[in-house]
Amino acid sequence: MKLRQLKTIAARRTSLEQKLKLKFSSLSVYPQALADAQTKNCENMIGATSIPLGIAGPLKVNGSLAKGSFYLPLATTEAALVASVNRGCKAVTESGGATSVCQDVGISRGSVFKTSGIKQSLSLKLWMEKNLPELQKIAKSLSSHLHLLNIKIKVIANLVFVRFSFDTMEAMGMNMATFAADRLTHFVTDNTGINCLSLAANFDNDKKPSYLNFLEGRGRSVIAEVLLPASLVSSILKTTPAKLYEVSEAKCHLGSMLSGSLAFNAHYANVLSALFIALGQDVAHVAEGSVGITSTEIVESNLYISVFLPDLPLGTVGGGTGLPSQQEALRILNLVGSKTGEQSKKLAEIVGAGVLAGEISLLAALAEGSLAKAHRLLTQKK
Repeated sequence: MKLRQLKTIAARRTSLEQKLKLKFSSLSVYPQALADAQTKNCENMIGATSIPLGIAGPLKVNGSLAKGSFYLPLATTEAALVASVNRGCKAVTESGGATSVCQDVGISRGSVFKTSGIKQSLSLKLWMEKNLPELQKIAKSLSSHLHLLNIKIKVIANLVFVRFSFDTMEAMGMNMATFAADRLTHFVTDNTGINCLSLAANFDNDKKPSYLNFLEGRGRSVIAEVLLPASLVSSILKTTPAKLYEVSEAKCHLGSMLSGSLAFNAHYANVLSALFIALGQDVAHVAEGSVGITSTEIVESNLYISVFLPDLPLGTVGGGTGLPSQQEALRILNLVGSKTGEQSKKLAEIVGAGVLAGEISLLAALAEGSLAKAHRLLTQKK
């Protein structure tokens, strides 16, 4: 019998154990409440993989919505990451906290239409721009939590690429955007006779780093900043503002330019992936979320440092956010309940501040020359 024909997690696991002559005792350990995941999150489910969960903080955030001190749940197998972020949290908190601001730029789905040639392509572009209010009306009819914000259209000869951007409130909303784009493309075809060649055509750009998303943003766009007094840079980070600034310029900017990178930062992906796993986000979005800029400046002998994350798809409902462990992690941040769109913005501001803390600590370790020593110490503990 094939795995997909078996109806329970235990039956699939037992069947696979027999076929492979293995025993999956660790995979069978999971909360009973996780059994629902086989119908909502994972096909052919045979169990669950455990990832160590650490806590960093408290981290003081002075956001437009996220206000107060927060403990960051970080799911990771990388030794030294939680300790590093924890040190960054201490530096930020004792400096008065991080200012963090989120803007909704909309989750996107980019489709492509095939026309008979340039003239028809331009005609379709004009038709869609003229009928934007009707497209918005159709999108809203699908869900009260869905709003078509705008469309961006690019013509390449007989191909018309359309980027639909949606406000999906508390949800990250990729599925909502896909369902809505599917309905909208059918509406376009029904009224113009021009067929959609592909519902998803990389004009999103979903789960890939891209310059378009760098410039226009995707999901949430976050900026976080803090001014670190020289005394705290010395006592907590064991370096100086001047040295940290020099390392940041060389690594985050010149090194990234030399490499042709879109990520002008130290390690956004590290902190984002640990937070995303812990909080039930789609981890593949770290591929685009890691694009961004870390900036530093000396201000009267102190260090000003900021992070810019233009492309941050995340949410507090849907996807993996309903799983038991992830629900508990969200409760650590007091992020459950509301469906007004403010909870997801609050989460984004906390994530931005957490990324800032991670940048501060890693850059300080590089400036101090202690990166290898710290990893050696924390990975070789008995």
